[in-house]
Amino acid sequence: MPKVLQGLRVLEQGTFITGPAAGMLLGDLGADVIKIEQPGTGDPFRAFKGGLYSPHFQTYNRNKRSVTIDVKSAADRELMDQMVRDADVYIQNFRPGVAEKLGMGEERLRALNPRLIYCSISGFGPDGPAAHRPSYDTVAQAASGYLNLLVNPGNPRVVGPAIADAVTGHYAAYGVLGALFERSRTGVGRKVEISMLEAMSHFNLDAFTHYYSAGEVMGPFSRPSVSQSYVLKCSDGKWIALHMSSPEKFWQGLANAIERPEIFQDERFSTRTGRIENQDALIALLGKIFATQPRDTWCARLEAQDVPFAPMYDTSEALEDPQAKHLRLLVSAVHPEMGDFRTVRSPISYDGQPTLDVVPPPTLGQHDDEVRAEVRARVAASSRGAQ
Repeated sequence: MPKVLQGLRVLEQGTFITGPAAGMLLGDLGADVIKIEQPGTGDPFRAFKGGLYSPHFQTYNRNKRSVTIDVKSAADRELMDQMVRDADVYIQNFRPGVAEKLGMGEERLRALNPRLIYCSISGFGPDGPAAHRPSYDTVAQAASGYLNLLVNPGNPRVVGPAIADAVTGHYAAYGVLGALFERSRTGVGRKVEISMLEAMSHFNLDAFTHYYSAGEVMGPFSRPSVSQSYVLKCSDGKWIALHMSSPEKFWQGLANAIERPEIFQDERFSTRTGRIENQDALIALLGKIFATQPRDTWCARLEAQDVPFAPMYDTSEALEDPQAKHLRLLVSAVHPEMGDFRTVRSPISYDGQPTLDVVPPPTLGQHDDEVRAEVRARVAASSRGAQ
């Protein structure tokens, strides 16, 4: 894939997920992302079984270079200032006020580089009654109303991956790209601010729209009921997912696939409204039928009838699917110290070209010498030009 952000320099002083996710997305598009880390420990997400290269860290830190900087050192502070002068984007996800204490606040960095896009990510926003509170993924999901749509009241527990963290990182990168486009016309940078609460509230837009337009408070089964979504266990213990939506042809196809053409003559299931109102009964009925055959058999039957379905894969299966292989979703590279690194490529293609190359996540301080030499060379070149 063309490196559409090649030549763009990003400084990411982020930890855990939100800041690093934003940096990774820009790096996937070709930006030179330099991750600024604490000497000795680095990003806390690195820690894992006595090492500093956890799977959590690897997830959000590919296509970056790592530099360790001690902000208490005068020499390192000057190095950081010079890097800011040469940067296009700076990303941080500190709590409000911390960046200023570290000398990395927007006002100070703006004075060093008026063209800088300064991205600040927080939990609850820069000010207000909750701004001081710590926020992690589950906190943001809960505060935005999103967690209420995931938790099964019959078995109430938090489920799934870190959605709020990743979503906030995506929105942050989206905001940065918008500011970069404006800067291409004005020559002046902007401060991009986003909180996890704002990101997840927007991500939860459908639920809020239903509430404010129809007075409906959605719950965990609201959308699956309306969209007629099902997960069904097959005879081999594997699962399959259906998303039947509203076209009647899908239901006719399902009836043919399960060899029960009369099933939707039942008045409970004969109309979309009936199927929504009686979804529990339909789940029970389909569950018994799907339990009679292995998943591969059902996949073949459903595909033949053009029914919207997919095997409900686990992580070990998903990228082995023929379509996933055709799309070359799994990419790999070798880190000189840590060995093989495999990941899912960027989902974006330009002119039919997906990104198949990836740079493994850096070890702590892996690029200290390289980046410091680059900074010295730019300072020297600038001094010669000024003479």
